[in-house]
Amino acid sequence: MDIIRQYPSMKESDRIEFLSNFMEYGHNTLVGFAVMGGVFGEGIDLEGDKLSGVIVVGVGLPGISFEKNIIKSYFDEWDNCGFDYSYVYPGINKVLQAVGRVIRTESDRGFAILIDDRFSQRKYKELLPLEWQTLYCSRDYTLDRIVQDFWD
Repeated sequence: MDIIRQYPSMKESDRIEFLSNFMEYGHNTLVGFAVMGGVFGEGIDLEGDKLSGVIVVGVGLPGISFEKNIIKSYFDEWDNCGFDYSYVYPGINKVLQAVGRVIRTESDRGFAILIDDRFSQRKYKELLPLEWQTLYCSRDYTLDRIVQDFWD
């Protein structure tokens, strides 16, 4: 297995090199680590077999900021859902964008694994597409088996 990762302050040439690793299907598994919502979050087309899956760790909540808290206060006064508008919805948008890197055309096929207990909460489940099948890892049904069953 080959592993590559995004790192802070990547130059344009480093970004191009990072993405070029996905251009040819190889004999080894390639695992790339990138920041959700970072420079590789949009504008990337890895069609066909170039990207077979994505693993998203966390619900993508943005960092606490003065601006986000102003939005939170406004919506809290309106319907008491300020946290959702300022943090949850932007976070889920980043999750959906990350998953969108896998399926770019009608013929693409791939998997998305969302890792965080919050994805099993009703608030977060309702924000995800209904078609997404939910499977849970257990002692007998491990992550590698889930992925292998998907491809079989």
